[in-house]
Formats: sequence, structure tokens, C-alpha cells
Amino acid sequence: MKKISDLFSRHSRKRILSQSFFLGAIATAGVILNAFSLSLKTEAQTPLPIVNNTEIDSYAQAVLAMEPARQNAFEEIKKLIGNGEIPKIVCNDSNSFNGLPKKAQDIAVNYCTRAQKIVADNGLSFDQFNKITLELQNNNMLKRQVYDSLLRLQQTPESR
Repeated sequence: MKKISDLFSRHSRKRILSQSFFLGAIATAGVILNAFSLSLKTEAQTPLPIVNNTEIDSYAQAVLAMEPARQNAFEEIKKLIGNGEIPKIVCNDSNSFNGLPKKAQDIAVNYCTRAQKIVADNGLSFDQFNKITLELQNNNMLKRQVYDSLLRLQQTPESR
């Protein structure tokens, strides 16, 4: 008798995992976008430059690097709050931290600081990162390019 896990091929599981990770990565990007939404409101009126492949790869690398930190911060805050609802946390809005216990506020601030560093370490300014995130919402071609880059970056060396 076959196990349930044998019913799904390794490729199928890998694809499902990649797709799930992509959605989490885009959610992370959304959090970062919210963190700097005030500065984007004025910049959104100017046309966005075309994003090149290097920027797409840098963006994907930053998103992948941020995701574990985002999940960890979320889980830590969730443990502190218990069954309570976790408020929406916006990095550049200190008022969004007010509903959190002091220790949870520290976790959120630490995550926001790390996210900024991760973006910079991957060769993008926060403005560039946020512009790409904003453009992803309306540009299916860019969304596909970022998705492909995320998949490529997650592949093990022997599967490339």
C-alpha cells in the first residue's frame, strides 16, 4: 500500500512549496511596502522606471532573505499575544505598534530594522524595493519575472 506522501511526486511537492513560499514572500513585500507608504504616495505620481533583471534578482533575494525573519517575528508576537488578534504592523507608523505589549513592540521594531538592512544588503534602496512592490500589484509580466527569479534562487545547485 502506498503512503499518501508517495502519491505526490517530488516535483509536485517542490512546486507547491515554491508557490506557497512565493505567496509568503509577496506578503512580506506588502508589509515592507506598507512601511513606507507615506513616501510612496508622492512618488506614485511619477512614472516607474523599467525594472532590469539585476533589480528583479536583487528584489527576489531580499524577499527570500526577509521571509524567515518575518515568519519568526510573527510567531514570537503571536505567542506573546496569545489568542488575541495581531494588529497590522506598519514599520514607519509607530502608532501601529501601540496595541502590542512592550516585548512585542521590540520584536516588531527589530524586524523592521532587519528588513531595511536586508534590502540594502541585496543592493536595493528602500525606494527601489517599494517601487518594485508597487509595480507588482499591476504588472503581470513583472510578477512572472519575480516569481521565476524566486523559483530559480530556491533551486538546489544539482537541480539547476
